Amino acid sequence: MDQRLSFVTLAVRDVAASRRFYVDGLGWRPEFEAPGVVMIGVGEHVLLSLWDETEFAEEVGPVRRGAGVAPVTLAHNVATREEVDDVLETARRAGADPVSVAVEREWGGYSGYFADPDGYRWEIAWNPGPIAERVIPAG
Repeated sequence: MDQRLSFVTLAVRDVAASRRFYVDGLGWRPEFEAPGVVMIGVGEHVLLSLWDETEFAEEVGPVRRGAGVAPVTLAHNVATREEVDDVLETARRAGADPVSVAVEREWGGYSGYFADPDGYRWEIAWNPGPIAERVIPAG
């Protein structure tokens, strides 16, 4: 098996609301849409799939929801501290729950979090050093 990730799939309660958040609010472009699913390119060979929770459960299995947050985060790294604040503000304007403002982290970076319409946590981070070189596209 190749060491790579092709899809990140999020089971969402309302595909239209998630589409509005990611596409209209954050300005991302869908690559594929069908009833019950929106797929958005998030990397050279990676798609974010926003899949209707009921259809997800029919194929994958029962979805568990309860107190707390899902034990997963999604991260979007940027090249500067200022971009962290800009992206968090864009997400807030798009309707995101501002989970935490950006702060200096013990690991040497600067990051904050927001939640999408289904509560999935996104970390927006500036990460100094070799990790930044690995995860931020050259441009």
